[in-house]
Amino acid sequence: MSFGRPPSLSGGFSVSPPDRGSFPLDHYGECKQYMQSYLDCLRKSSSNSTPCRHLNKDYLECRMSRGLMERDEWRNLGLNGVGEQAGSNSVAKDNPKDRPKA
Repeated sequence: MSFGRPPSLSGGFSVSPPDRGSFPLDHYGECKQYMQSYLDCLRKSSSNSTPCRHLNKDYLECRMSRGLMERDEWRNLGLNGVGEQAGSNSVAKDNPKDRPKA
């Protein structure tokens, strides 16, 4: 036991990947506008996520495309078929930066 000094890293220390569902924070704000659009939609719809699911998908696509989370299938994320009817299946087509300011 090492009281008062750092533990020795020479024995038994191993690095493990993060648990599924935990991912790096967006320190540089790369997807902040997508997150803000989603949160604004939630506020407007009294926290009902159903009308905001396409924005959720856009936000997650942004995170996956920038390596902030592991790419996964939409059905595993509960978003299979969301946005495909309206034709907005990618982040580039629905960029919050291109929207007019309210």
